[in-house]
Amino acid sequence: MFVLITYDVETQSAEGRRRLRRVARECVNHGHRVQASVFECQLPEATFVSLRARIAAIINPEQDSVRFYFLGRSWPRRIDHLGRETALDLSGDLIV
Repeated sequence: MFVLITYDVETQSAEGRRRLRRVARECVNHGHRVQASVFECQLPEATFVSLRARIAAIINPEQDSVRFYFLGRSWPRRIDHLGRETALDLSGDLIV
């Protein structure tokens, strides 16, 4: 599944900044950052369920917000981009 993850974490407190770093780290481990708080992730469903649970355990639901957008199998047709390209082609071969 192709998922776009966006988040807005309160950063006025030290604890909020810590939560922000932890959420970002979880997303970096599973996807590609395309903007400051936006990640594109291509994940098996079981991995997504696990990632969502870990993020839910990190955030403060009264102060923070995380949104998951499911783009489905036809995601390449659903993305229109202007400006500097920062995304990877997740459907092609990746060389590490």
